[in-house]
Amino acid sequence: MKFLNLLAAMLLCGGMAYAQQDDPVVMKINGMPILRSEFEYSYNKNNSDDVIDKKTVDEYVDLFINYKLKVAAAYDAKLDTLGSFKKEFATYRDQEVRPAFVDSTDIMAEAHAIYDRTKERIGDRGLIKTSHILMYVTQKAPAEKREEARHRADSLYSVLKAGGDFAELARKYSQDPGSARNGGELPWFQPGQTFKEFEDAAYALQPGEMSAVVESPVGYHIILMKARKQIDPFDSLKSSILRFIDMRGIREHIIDRKIDSLVMASSGKLTKEDVVAEKAEELSEKDLNLKYLIREYHDGLLLYEISNRTVWEKAANDEKGLEEYFNKNKKKYYWSEPRYKGMVYHVKQKADVAAVRKSVEGVPFSKWADVLRTTFNNDSVLRIRVEKGIFKEGDNAFIDKMVFKKDTTVTQLKDFPIDAVYGKLLKKKPDSYEDVRGLVTADYQEMLEKQWVAELRRKYPVEIYRDVLETINKH
Repeated sequence: MKFLNLLAAMLLCGGMAYAQQDDPVVMKINGMPILRSEFEYSYNKNNSDDVIDKKTVDEYVDLFINYKLKVAAAYDAKLDTLGSFKKEFATYRDQEVRPAFVDSTDIMAEAHAIYDRTKERIGDRGLIKTSHILMYVTQKAPAEKREEARHRADSLYSVLKAGGDFAELARKYSQDPGSARNGGELPWFQPGQTFKEFEDAAYALQPGEMSAVVESPVGYHIILMKARKQIDPFDSLKSSILRFIDMRGIREHIIDRKIDSLVMASSGKLTKEDVVAEKAEELSEKDLNLKYLIREYHDGLLLYEISNRTVWEKAANDEKGLEEYFNKNKKKYYWSEPRYKGMVYHVKQKADVAAVRKSVEGVPFSKWADVLRTTFNNDSVLRIRVEKGIFKEGDNAFIDKMVFKKDTTVTQLKDFPIDAVYGKLLKKKPDSYEDVRGLVTADYQEMLEKQWVAELRRKYPVEIYRDVLETINKH
């Protein structure tokens, strides 16, 4: 991509960076220069007023270097060439760049086009405001149902012809709930917005006139014409049209059209991706904040992927490593109060109390749930309800009462009147790393992270220009 080529050129062109005295190089990482402006962008963004744990510039340097070292490792692993990475990065970049393809002139031109198309569609017939009373019945309804609805409509029409109040009768009898509560009144509508039968009958009326009974696909209507008008001038509708453009995502369609037109104008030399990438380059040259935000997206995605592979996912799935780490660091996981490793279960029949215990004897704790599910709840009839875990006092009322012998009130489960517990009391420490898996995983990840960073520090050279560092936010 041209954007990435530009990025590489900027990073590799150390001489040019040094020549820019107003934006000197503050450090080099693996031979790649970091301009003062990039470091300032990152430092200021991560140490804004709402950040609790603010860092001094010196404190932040190590964090920034570690970040850049990991990104360098991601480049070495060629993670930036993955299709999944390119696609995700393009999504983030495009959300910043795409809006720049249109301006207020483009939006206003679209608004005028929408107005003109609407005006042409409405034509001389204009807009109408009507009220109606509906006797609802579908076309597929039996003949007797349709005849019954027609008879009700004819009866109401007779009452209206004799001077009945249209709004009052609509509120009482109309089967269109939305309009009935408003006395049958409908919104303004234009040709093509409703059933043809209704539209033809309505447009044949003048203000104040009432139709006879009109049949449509949803039943029988009596229509009262309230008012007619031509479409309002553009200026009076402009705000509504602009809201419509935003609500319907039309702005994105305008952007797509602009990009497509630029692709066509290139006579096959550019793709849509090229056009957006070039726009990103153009905007980045003018706006350092945007430039570094886009780079932040790019490097942040690389950082996530390399960290996931090297630390996070690796640690979470390394069962042997987790166990070894736990065995070497057991003292870190001692408890100040006992835990009950087991379950409280509720059954319908007394015989199931022993059956449940027998089914999990000798089975690893992590497999209990699967065994119980297949043994007792494998069909549509539930035989047991279970709460399994490692409980301390206060976690579960049943455990508190039956294990810790506390005077606690429990709420019996409906249809499961027999309560029992099975497991063992761990007084000071967990049985295995599985009992504190979350804590062990976090600590193991932290250890792998430190080892990884130390390895990166040995692998990639780092140069810091202290004289430039001292000018951060002071030039």
